[in-house]
Amino acid sequence: MKSKLNFLIGVSLKRKIKTKWFVAANIILGLVIVGLFNIDSIITAFGGDFNEKQKVYIIDNTEMSYDLFNEQMIISSKALNQSEESFYEIIKYDKDVEAAKKMLDKEEKNFSLLIVFNKSEKNVLDVQLITKEYIDMIDTQLVTNAINNTKVALAIHESNISMEEINKIYAPTNIERIYLSEDKTNKEESMEMIMSTVFPFIILPFFMLTIFLVQMIGAEVNDEKSTRGMEIIISNVSPKTHFFAKVVAGNLFVLLQGALLFLFGAVGLFIRKLIGTNGIVNGITDEVGGMISDLLKTGLGEKLIYIIPLTLLLMVLTFIAYSLLAGVLASMTTNIEDFQQLQTPIMIISLIGYYLSMMAGVFEGATFIKILSYVPLISAILSPSLLVLGQIGIIDIMISMVLIIITNYLLIKYGLKIYKVGILNYSSSGLWKKMFKALKN
Repeated sequence: MKSKLNFLIGVSLKRKIKTKWFVAANIILGLVIVGLFNIDSIITAFGGDFNEKQKVYIIDNTEMSYDLFNEQMIISSKALNQSEESFYEIIKYDKDVEAAKKMLDKEEKNFSLLIVFNKSEKNVLDVQLITKEYIDMIDTQLVTNAINNTKVALAIHESNISMEEINKIYAPTNIERIYLSEDKTNKEESMEMIMSTVFPFIILPFFMLTIFLVQMIGAEVNDEKSTRGMEIIISNVSPKTHFFAKVVAGNLFVLLQGALLFLFGAVGLFIRKLIGTNGIVNGITDEVGGMISDLLKTGLGEKLIYIIPLTLLLMVLTFIAYSLLAGVLASMTTNIEDFQQLQTPIMIISLIGYYLSMMAGVFEGATFIKILSYVPLISAILSPSLLVLGQIGIIDIMISMVLIIITNYLLIKYGLKIYKVGILNYSSSGLWKKMFKALKN
């Protein structure tokens, strides 16, 4: 039996790996992932420039608005990217509006702005915002806020308040964060923010591989049934051997694919570090890296020593559960269309787990989110995020593992009975009735 099992596993893996589709798909996937990690360098290579600041030309007919507006844009840029570097270059234009319009119209790049400040007896300040084409929402909000603040500052100045006092009014406020709970810190609050934004991208590969695993096993079983190759296979090996071969081969394949995804990401980071980047995009990545570094200092690094192994083990056990369930359901169908109907509940369960992991921080202290972290099939997605946030402990992870192991045992014990009946059944009617009849017998 062991030799036949190994043979079927090898055949199944070869059908998946030794194909032009697998090689081509991973080449494309690798290029995409590496490219995403170095998107700024790629754009720069094709003529883009992340270091080039957006030019804002100012025609100041008030003789005061330029300095006020420039100060407000600096403050807004610092608030946006948390660094001393501004996205904008504010230029005082000494010609008339018509000349400025002609200059903008001749520019090859369309992101320059022209702002004309005019005095107004009624509104203090009237402004014209002129661009060659559309500008994005972030630029619109920043410029509009800076203009409004300039208007208020100008009105205050006309009330005989010095520029020094005006700068004090608009200077960023120093905020001291105080927590009444002694166990709460600012770094932990930042961790919750990162968990709600960064962590979903980390578990996205697991979510995608789960869907791929279920569809792959279903497609392979239905392909063998539709070509009548199943009869030849079952005449030489037992349904039990065939069932385990599909499960083992499917899991080995997704683990291989997961390792390749990790490798592509590592290559992308290595290339980024090797070629070096600078400018706004690099400043943002440095900021995120700094936040993660601060979080590691809070003790998260020590937690990762046991969080990562436990998470990987829970994911492997969950992969096995999904593959067992997919194999059982696929045995009762005769074509991929019927299987897709049966797999819909599985996809919904997995999707619920993914979205719950994204919103884990919102349900802090809630009993139901802790209970859901025990539920097989979604525990591998939900439990790690709750563990990092400190909402559950190692004991809860152990409970999740025990429950998923029990689920796998039940799927093997009772699912195998269904598989033996359904694997040579080519009728597409009464799927659920046949499943319950197989369990009863």
